[in-house]
Amino acid sequence: MQPGSNEDEWLEDCAPRRVLELFSTKWTSMVLHCLQARHGGEARSGVLERSLPGISRKMLIQTLRELEASGLVEREDHDTVPPAVDYRLTPLGTLMVEPIELVYAWARENAPALDALRTRPTSRRR
Repeated sequence: MQPGSNEDEWLEDCAPRRVLELFSTKWTSMVLHCLQARHGGEARSGVLERSLPGISRKMLIQTLRELEASGLVEREDHDTVPPAVDYRLTPLGTLMVEPIELVYAWARENAPALDALRTRPTSRRR
């Protein structure tokens, strides 16, 4: 946003704030990235859980529900025994992955600088 920009660009429900709200949990971008980069945009919940070390089943399901509610992924229930559920990126979810991939590429390129940062008290990084 440019200095002196339109006041509407700074409102509480402006587009930048809404997109950042999508990333209010640490797993949102990882789940979207994993769906696209590792599974071509579609995977079952168990496959996603195995693909994301450190995520609990509860957190994965919560994140997937939030992504579904926001319209970034869609869920398909299969009437099988045992029950199976597929999650796939929606067209909007596929678009959302593009900037995520840019941030992830930047992080990989700048890993030494990121490693040199002080860890936050709440970080699991040692």
